[in-house]
Amino acid sequence: MYANATSSLKQPSLVTPKNIIRETLKIKKMFPNVPNKKIEEMQKVINSSKDKVKPKINMTTKGPSRKQVIIPMNNNIAKEFIKNSSSHIANINYALKTIKSNTIANFIRVNSKGIIITTNNISSGSDLQEIEKYVKNSLPSDVKNISLPRLPQLKSYLKIISIPYISKKTNNRILLDNIENVLKNNYLFNDIILASKPHIIKIFPKSNMAIIWIDI
Repeated sequence: MYANATSSLKQPSLVTPKNIIRETLKIKKMFPNVPNKKIEEMQKVINSSKDKVKPKINMTTKGPSRKQVIIPMNNNIAKEFIKNSSSHIANINYALKTIKSNTIANFIRVNSKGIIITTNNISSGSDLQEIEKYVKNSLPSDVKNISLPRLPQLKSYLKIISIPYISKKTNNRILLDNIENVLKNNYLFNDIILASKPHIIKIFPKSNMAIIWIDI
């Protein structure tokens, strides 16, 4: 009953002496047998709850978005390219419009690996081709240092177990080069790009078994 009463008395208006008196009379009417001291305490709770500001959470980080186009290139080239970002955005959007694409480039930023173009939609293969064509035409002297545009890749991990830590043939421990050579020659990894070097972890100090962690 108390909760219902307090919620019904909450108003968006400012707390003024007239409002306090009005609300106090309402509480007395609802609870005629409650002592005045208790009513004052109830009134204080109501007023204090009005003054509280709800906390706001600002997200400072975001996960990888597929509504981006990553174009790996030399950092100096990227910084030079970004100087005319507004012009590049307009020209990229014009190029996309000519192929009747619904994708719109919003802005460009530089990161450690090149430039990132944020779009309103997930770019299609034809969108990526038009963006690649424009960027390379804008930087004709640096074409060799510009990689193909791509969408952000989701990070995954692959674990390979029961790998001998020391080879019986050579009596040497397994090396990263050995792992990478096996992956390159295995058709299962034809379309997979390694995000970093594989990690070799020994199961136990005295064990000859290892686990290979692959970041893809």
